[in-house]
Amino acid sequence: MAEGGERHYYRDSAGPCVPRPALSGPCAARVCVVGGGFAGLNTAVGLVERGEPDVVVLESEAVGHGASGRNGGFVFAGYSRGEAALLANLGPARAKAMYQRTRDAVALIRARTERLGIDCDRVDGGVLWANWFRDPAVLSSRQRLLREHFDAEWRPVSRDALAAELKTARYSGALFEPQAFHFHPLKYARGLAAAIERGGGRVHEHSPVAAIRREGRGWRVETAAGSVQAEHLVLACGGYLAGLVPKVDAAVLPIATYALVTEPLGARAAEVMATQAAVYDTRFAFDYYRMLPDTRLLWGGRISVRERAALEVERLLRRDLLRVFPQLDGVRVDYAWSGLMSYARHQMPQIGPIEPGLWVAQAFGGHGLAPTTVAGEVLAAAITEGDPAWREYERYGLVSAMKPFGFAGAQATYWWLQARDAWKDWREGGVGR
Repeated sequence: MAEGGERHYYRDSAGPCVPRPALSGPCAARVCVVGGGFAGLNTAVGLVERGEPDVVVLESEAVGHGASGRNGGFVFAGYSRGEAALLANLGPARAKAMYQRTRDAVALIRARTERLGIDCDRVDGGVLWANWFRDPAVLSSRQRLLREHFDAEWRPVSRDALAAELKTARYSGALFEPQAFHFHPLKYARGLAAAIERGGGRVHEHSPVAAIRREGRGWRVETAAGSVQAEHLVLACGGYLAGLVPKVDAAVLPIATYALVTEPLGARAAEVMATQAAVYDTRFAFDYYRMLPDTRLLWGGRISVRERAALEVERLLRRDLLRVFPQLDGVRVDYAWSGLMSYARHQMPQIGPIEPGLWVAQAFGGHGLAPTTVAGEVLAAAITEGDPAWREYERYGLVSAMKPFGFAGAQATYWWLQARDAWKDWREGGVGR
């Protein structure tokens, strides 16, 4: 690990960053968006694409600073709450419609990379869901559920076929999601910001919001050096809570996950993966990984209630990596970092109005790319067209996360589910043993 503390591969590889000025002085806009991550950027892009360029985005750091610019880069369908739970909650028709929104979002993200000319290292290699366990029902039951209730066909991959693509004996098989892809998330975030500006919107970085208040029929948003008077205000802060509306912050837990990136593997990359697919496994606290264009391996995983220093992240994830690819023992790790996601107790995004003209988009819980795009489309359509589609998410509202006790509960739940997976693995004798 290089010296100098936490470094982000995405930030180092994204190319020159065009600085955007902090908000200075008073201004007015029809819509003000707080948060320059994917939820906020997608909302603003959705507004501009619907002919509403009078939008201001305020970001406390730089565009894509949080989870949006440091995640695994997987673009696939679904929510943090699984399909079986959605089906049980909503019934067949509503569950299918909710899931279809994320499938449409995957297609929209792909289309935007092309239409907006966003060079984000997109790899149309699909995603493999690899079975950590011997039990084949783990795969067959989900495949059947997706086919019968969601019209989604994930192709089964046998153990031998998978071993030819992933050079490990760890897995017993996989399902392949062909419409999924992966890319450089920070490049994509910056591309969205540029599209907002080309469309007439404004993006201000290093502009943390200090206070908001209702003023007349709209909202006044205050920063250290400026203010925005807006008819509509969208709070899209994710795990980096702004402290602006107590009930909004109280509804989510900021949860950390970790990632590392190795040195370039060069010819050794073929000893690890012979596929362009990204990979995650069937455990609750799964590993996820993909080969980057420069032959580095990006590896992520684990869930915790706290961020960790880079060296500690490297230590934890190196051990996980070597359980799958022992042939990489001794490989150098060049980057390691952690980032905060926002989780709700119901494991679904919170999307919609909480007061007239005050909207929220948060709690994407590790499934950020497609659901944040859904949120942007839903809110942009509501603001510009009065579209009531946000009501589909009313069931999953601002439920208290029960902080500070919620942190202890979340960590205990994670440990219990991790122990359950470990017990099943031990009982089966381990796939690769």
